[in-house]
Amino acid sequence: MNPNEDTEWNDILRKKGILPPKEKLKEQEQAKEEEELRILQQQSIVKTYEDMTLEELEDNEDEFNEEDERAIEMYRQQRLAEWKATQVKNKFGELLEISGQDYIQEVTKAGKDIWVILHLYKQGIPLCALINQHLSGLAKKFPDVKFIKAISTTCIPNYPDRNLPTVFIYLEGDIKAQFIGPLVFGGMNLTRDELEWKISESGAIKTDLEENPRKQIQDQLMSSIKSSFSTKKDSDSEED
Repeated sequence: MNPNEDTEWNDILRKKGILPPKEKLKEQEQAKEEEELRILQQQSIVKTYEDMTLEELEDNEDEFNEEDERAIEMYRQQRLAEWKATQVKNKFGELLEISGQDYIQEVTKAGKDIWVILHLYKQGIPLCALINQHLSGLAKKFPDVKFIKAISTTCIPNYPDRNLPTVFIYLEGDIKAQFIGPLVFGGMNLTRDELEWKISESGAIKTDLEENPRKQIQDQLMSSIKSSFSTKKDSDSEED
């Protein structure tokens, strides 16, 4: 039943006050339509400024009313905070060279919640060169972590070459992990994934590797040894 229709039954209902007068009903429907239109317009504006950059919001601010401007200002502050957080997290992305004079600024004062990976190295040591190569790749993969390198004796006078390569991992100036000497890294067979896993165990980076790559190599080696031992045992049994 349509309450707007001019029927005898509707007239009876209007007289008894069950249905509102026709003019009032039209006003109610018109008000409802206007409210729906206002909501649609507001949603359209919200969708528009959510797609805008901070610069575009400033260019179009004259087109918004006071209510829109309040919402836009809140959104602007949110976008600005997100942008600043992204800039802080992604401001590294490369392996930086420092000297001993830079240590306090680059390590001790790196900033709140900033992880620092420091590689002490020397020219002419092949494993140091390999680790620098791996760290350059990891710096690009984890741009929110500061990867730095320094010639060992510029940071620690008389630091012995037998301790190289050395990797220190810091958080807010405190050492969280350290890897000293070639044996810790497994020599020249060290892969970037193995180094990534080793660093991830300190909590400095969140790796997407599901298990320790070194473990896979060890498992393959043990499987090969067992297979060789089994073959030799079968051969001895046949000779008997």
